[in-house]
Amino acid sequence: MSTRDGGVSSGPHATLNLGVAVSDAPAAVAENRARFEAAMGARPVWLRQVHGSNVLHLQAGCGSHPETPADAAWTRERGIACTVQVADCLPVLFALRDGSAVAAAHAGWRGLAGGVLEATVQALCAGTGAAPAEVQAWLGPCIGPRQFEVGAEVLQAFGDDPVQPDPGRFVYRARPDGTARWLANLPALAAARLQALSVVAVTAEGACTVEDASRFFSFRRDGVTGRMAAAIWRT
Repeated sequence: MSTRDGGVSSGPHATLNLGVAVSDAPAAVAENRARFEAAMGARPVWLRQVHGSNVLHLQAGCGSHPETPADAAWTRERGIACTVQVADCLPVLFALRDGSAVAAAHAGWRGLAGGVLEATVQALCAGTGAAPAEVQAWLGPCIGPRQFEVGAEVLQAFGDDPVQPDPGRFVYRARPDGTARWLANLPALAAARLQALSVVAVTAEGACTVEDASRFFSFRRDGVTGRMAAAIWRT
């Protein structure tokens, strides 16, 4: 998982912005991506993320910039890094216990509610013959439960009743004008989805992108900002 340090971008994108669609200088992004790849020692595959649930199977010879929109990818190939970009959304990295396959998913609330984690685990298990219990998952830095204010439509997308929501997932907090709002716990929502799939080995980073401006880009905090990346690969 990258942070915002170690790159050449300036202004709101300072310094290791890895996103190409955020109004940063293309030459700076290219240099930042080259540094990211060099630090990994693997080739990242940059997805066209759309907050959906499509999962790509990355095979030998695949390009670094697939045309097909996707918010997750998996592979058995060595040296190819499943990579997702984030700036408040939740990055989820997967690996089989024996290390024979890996995957990465970009999980904002829309993708999470739309089944991106279920689709990723299904693709990983179908492609390898593994059972979900053999999958390990890591939940990376994202907007935290003290900062992620949402409306009733988000609760309803996850099947929660705005009148009596699950307090481990949503906490009511009205705005000063009385408008109903809730604080959502994105990692808890993701963990619940994974546990329902029998993925029990789940580790959460716990860091909040909004609250740590020195380490993380945050779209909710800054609006114009850069993108970080989380990647996983087989050595």
